[in-house]
Amino acid sequence: MTLTAPPRPSSDTHPALSPAAEAVVRATAGVVAEHSETISARFYESMLGERPELWRLFNRANQETGEQSRALAASVVGYAVQLIDPDAPSFEPVLRRIAGKHITLGITPEQYTLVGRHLLGAVADILGAAVTPAVAAAWDEVYWLFATQLIATEARLYAAADIDPHNPLRPYRVMRRTQESPGTVSLVLEPADGAPLPALAAGQYVTVFVDLADGTRQPRQYSVSSIASDTRLQITVAQVRNGPPGQVSTHLQEAVDVGDILEVSGPAGDFGVPTGEGPLLIATAGAGITTVLPLVEHLARTQPGRKLILAHADRSRADHALRQAIATAAEALDDVVDHAWYETVDADDSTSFTGLMNFDRIAFTADTHVLSCGPLPFLRAVRLAALQRGVPPERTSYEVFGPDLWSPVTVTE
Repeated sequence: MTLTAPPRPSSDTHPALSPAAEAVVRATAGVVAEHSETISARFYESMLGERPELWRLFNRANQETGEQSRALAASVVGYAVQLIDPDAPSFEPVLRRIAGKHITLGITPEQYTLVGRHLLGAVADILGAAVTPAVAAAWDEVYWLFATQLIATEARLYAAADIDPHNPLRPYRVMRRTQESPGTVSLVLEPADGAPLPALAAGQYVTVFVDLADGTRQPRQYSVSSIASDTRLQITVAQVRNGPPGQVSTHLQEAVDVGDILEVSGPAGDFGVPTGEGPLLIATAGAGITTVLPLVEHLARTQPGRKLILAHADRSRADHALRQAIATAAEALDDVVDHAWYETVDADDSTSFTGLMNFDRIAFTADTHVLSCGPLPFLRAVRLAALQRGVPPERTSYEVFGPDLWSPVTVTE
């Protein structure tokens, strides 16, 4: 399977397949989608087998669980579908999210040729004789439309943030540690290179690279959990609870102390306070709470009169990280309502609810912009509740930690 990169439109224009490629993709999209996760798994096996040094750019836990493969499969299929179906949901939000993560990892244009070779090679390996020259050429075209849109978007993001893609990290010194809850710690970081703190927007995240005791190097993205300081940034690290303990979160909680140096990327991400003056609902669960404080800080500084509803679900009040800091920041707002649901409610807590978040108890209307952050089942529940309440899809936004399994999130029931 050959791989070429013909001139493609920038991400500012709507991409289009050639007529011949479109006909082939329409005919083969179903079978590619059916085998997409197997194709993705073969792609990672092939590429990382040839270039093992790239492991340092990938979350090993997500590779082991298959989440990274499923996310790649969903993205490629979703991109192909919107090329052939004018009624398909816009892929632009997903593309921006992928590009944001890429610039915090230092992904460069030349790496897309490597990715394409192994990805399209995996298609040929899995589908075998079904991959005729015409099929290979059509999916080659799909890939390069996708790749060149990402390259263009990432180039603009690198330029806007003044980041060198070949040297995207800076040293930060840990200035303070705060145990927010039994499984969550906040680290306040200050640039150790003497340069100013980069401009931060509420809702953004950074990538932290750590060298683990077994000799491996691993990146993880963490929300900037406070933007109150002009000289320091804060991240809040939650211990991974589902499955084996997270290697990086455990390292940051147990092996990193005040004075230590961490390598940190520039900020990225477009999850933030939407423009306008309409009411807001911020619904979070578990570690999703780490996105909330900077959003409240931003509103307190810029729109204290804007109506805000906060809704959070967690195991218990003790596990509800940043609860007091958020409440303190929210005191500057004129119209804020706060709801909490816990698996176990303390005997002296007369305001929190027991169990899963019940959206019938949240008084939001169709003109509300709904922001959500948490596990994927929770994000789907929030989106469905918003749609049922009459909130248009464009007034809902989400942040997902880990690979973005886009297709399951964009439900429209």
